Amino acid sequence: MEATAARQTEKIIPPKEQVYLDGPKSRGYELLFAFRVFKQFIKGFRTLHFAGPCITVFGSARFTEAHPEYAKAREFGKAIAAMGFSTMTGGGPGIMEAANRGAFENGGVSIGCNIQLPFEQKPNPWVTRSITFEHFFVRKVLLVKYSYAFIIMPGGFGTMDEFFEILTLVQTKTVTNFPIVLVGKDYYKPLLGMIDKMAEEGTIHKDDLKLLLITDDVNEAMTHISNFIKTNFRIKSRKRLWWLFEKR
Repeated sequence: MEATAARQTEKIIPPKEQVYLDGPKSRGYELLFAFRVFKQFIKGFRTLHFAGPCITVFGSARFTEAHPEYAKAREFGKAIAAMGFSTMTGGGPGIMEAANRGAFENGGVSIGCNIQLPFEQKPNPWVTRSITFEHFFVRKVLLVKYSYAFIIMPGGFGTMDEFFEILTLVQTKTVTNFPIVLVGKDYYKPLLGMIDKMAEEGTIHKDDLKLLLITDDVNEAMTHISNFIKTNFRIKSRKRLWWLFEKR
């Protein structure tokens, strides 16, 4: 019985995860790993340095075009482009594809930060600029680094991971108090109940609830983001350096 369970576990754990579960490797291995991570960061910085100010849209990769949230994400992409911002997503299907598509159709910059996965994830055809990462933590840094606001639509574990990481960064003042918009009142009602419970128990401060705008309305969300950005931020132009092969 134990042997069968071990074989089943071996099948479902990707090879990369088996390496991590082995614990510390040789110093040479760890050094090469650090260089690979550094290379991914540099590639991301060079690819996105001139992407312009972005608004990142998170959400499920599993929604098809027939799902009503797909149409709403597409509206967000169009609205972001109309505001003069770049639309950034995880670059995959579902909500990500819809937001990229809306931006593309409205003549905006459409960016995808993809991740290598054995299932689900594949680049969508609506990005004007795309980059693929090996590690989730590198990808998440890039999704946050170039964004002035975050739109969280209905999603699964990955969306929750990104949502709570951004919320924690803002709560702890690790990053500036960027707007975080949670879209889907009914979908997120149980989660919001848990967040209210946290405030009641004192595990978060009641003022932390003010970090979120919860809405189902695209116009309300975009007005909230636009007002915040106009009041708080300046968008600086970046000069291209020929000696770094930064072409127009």
